[in-house]
Amino acid sequence: MYQRSLLHDGQVEPLADAVCVILEKVGVLVQNDDLLDALGRAGARVDRPSEKVTFPRKLVRDFADALSKENRKEGEEGFRKFPVTSLPTLGTQIAQFFHDYERKEKRQGNRGDFIALTKLGESLHRESGVGHSLLLTDVPALMEPLEAGLILAEYSSNPAAPFGWNVKQWDYLIEMGEILGRDDWVARGAICFAHPLRFDKDVADRFARQVKEGYGAGLTSMAVAGATAPVTVEGYVALAAAEHVATWLTARSLNPAAPLGGSMWAGTVDMRSGSVSYCSFDAMFYGFATCEFLRRWTGMNIHVGGGEYCDAREPGLYAAREKAYKSLLIAAFSGQHPEIGQGMLEDGKTLSPVQFLLERDLSLGIQHLGRELDITEENLGLSTTLDIGFGLHSNYVEADHTLRHFRSSLWLPEFIDRAGWNGPDHERAMLDRIQEKVNDLLA
Repeated sequence: MYQRSLLHDGQVEPLADAVCVILEKVGVLVQNDDLLDALGRAGARVDRPSEKVTFPRKLVRDFADALSKENRKEGEEGFRKFPVTSLPTLGTQIAQFFHDYERKEKRQGNRGDFIALTKLGESLHRESGVGHSLLLTDVPALMEPLEAGLILAEYSSNPAAPFGWNVKQWDYLIEMGEILGRDDWVARGAICFAHPLRFDKDVADRFARQVKEGYGAGLTSMAVAGATAPVTVEGYVALAAAEHVATWLTARSLNPAAPLGGSMWAGTVDMRSGSVSYCSFDAMFYGFATCEFLRRWTGMNIHVGGGEYCDAREPGLYAAREKAYKSLLIAAFSGQHPEIGQGMLEDGKTLSPVQFLLERDLSLGIQHLGRELDITEENLGLSTTLDIGFGLHSNYVEADHTLRHFRSSLWLPEFIDRAGWNGPDHERAMLDRIQEKVNDLLA
C-alpha cells in the first residue's frame, strides 16, 4: 500500500506561511535584467543595486492559489498501473569522472573516454540516440559542448543534443544541428539554484531565454540539509518550497504561458565524514515531504529525483541494488517508478561502462513488474496443465509449453546470477565478464 501522505491537513498552512515569510523577508538573488524587470511588473519588490527580489505575501498567496486551481483535478489518486521502466541509456549524464574497471582507475572525463562511451551507446541503443554522457575536462569550458557535439556527430548515427550549460553556446549548437538536419539541437538541461535562494548569472541568463522561448520552467532542487538548507525537515521543506515557488512565479512573470515543472533531489550531510548523500533514508524523507507539501498547497506534482544518484563508489551489485531500492522507495511514496540508473557512481559524479551494462541487465528484470496479463488459450496452457495433472509422471520443465514461452515469460539476465550473491570472487568474475562484453561492443 502506498503511503501517500506525510502531512496532516493542519500542517499545510504553517508551512505555507513559512514560505511566505522567507520570500518576503529574504527573497531571492536574481542576476538577470529581464527577470528583474518581469518580477517588478508582477508586483515583486526589486532592489537593483543588490539584485535582490522580495515578494509581498499577497503576491505569493495569490500565485499559489492560482496554481492550485490550475493544477487541481478532482478525484485524482495518482498512478495505479506500475509503469514500465525503460532500459538505461547513455544520454545526458554529464559525469565528471570515468571509471575504468579494466585498469582499476578513476580519471577525469576526456575526449577519448567520451568517444568510447559514444561508441558503446551506438552499439547498444542507437535507435533511442546517444547523448552527452561525460564532461570533457581536456577541452576549454566554453567550447566543451561544441566539442562534445562534434564527437556525437562523428561517432553516432543518432546523436542527441549536447548540453549547453551557458546560453552563449546555444546558437552555435543550434546551427550545428541545422547542418546535421536536426532542429533545436541543444539540451537546455536542469535549472539549479545556487542554494540557498540564488539565481546566479549563468543560470539566470539561461532560465530567462528558456522561459521567453516557451520551454519548460522548473527548478531541479539539490539543497543539502545542514549545509545549504536548514537541517530540520520542517525548515528544509519551507526553504526548498520557497525556491520552487519563486522559480515558478519568476517564469510566469516573464511568460504567462510558461509550462511549469521541477524535481527534488534532496541531500543530507553525514556529520562524521562531511559526505553528502542523495539516497539515504533521511534525504529521501526530506524530498518526499517537500513534494507532498507543494502538491497539497499549489497542486504542482513534481517528482523526487530518480534512482541514478547512489552513494556506491565502485561498480557492482551493491550499487545496482542500492539504486533499485531507491527507485522502489520512490514508487512506494509516489506511485511513480523511475529508472534505476544509468551507470553512474558517487552520486552522479562518475560514469562506469561496466555498471551501465549491469544496470541494463537488472532493468530487464524490473520491467517484468510492469507487464500486463494477456489471457489467451495459448498463454493459459490448460491442455498442458491437464496433461501434467499432479506431476507424478511428468513436469512443467519438460513440457513443450514451457519451451515455447520461457524466454518471453522469465527474467533471463546475461550477467547477474539468479542463484544469488556468492561472495566477492564470484562478483569479480561477473564484472570481468561485463568488461569483456564492453570490449566486444567497442570492437
